[in-house]
Amino acid sequence: MGEFLWRSVVLGVAATALLDIWALFLSKAFGIAPPNWAMVGRWVGHLPQGTFVHADIGKAAPIASELAIGWVFHYAVGIVFAAALLAIWGLGWAHAPTFIPALVVGYVTIGCGWFILQPGMGAGIAAVKRPNAMQIRALNILGHTVFALGLYGAALIARP
Repeated sequence: MGEFLWRSVVLGVAATALLDIWALFLSKAFGIAPPNWAMVGRWVGHLPQGTFVHADIGKAAPIASELAIGWVFHYAVGIVFAAALLAIWGLGWAHAPTFIPALVVGYVTIGCGWFILQPGMGAGIAAVKRPNAMQIRALNILGHTVFALGLYGAALIARP
């Protein structure tokens, strides 16, 4: 169990950090705004009050420490998905990683954003309510492919 937890944290943090580096690159190179983790934190902060879906998360009441909550949630989700990868494919995968399982998990994370987070924050399913919905979707696919590369690469580096 200790190895499972350790690897989940290492792979999840590494893959999420690579995703953040990718977002920073897109911001610096192409002027694409990085994710606003404060709004994610606001969404998470409203969940205990029973509010899952907002018309526009930007107009929802602010939550204390929402930026910190958003960042912690972002990395916690990365760790949970790394744990799911290890739970499904086993610790043996971490000892001899292959890319396809990481890619499958990376693409499942796209679905979570499209069908849970974006509708919950008021953007609609797959950001359909946003004027740049196709750009958001393309960036989601590219970003979560980078997350998958991070899972795979971290597993290669952390092999026993």
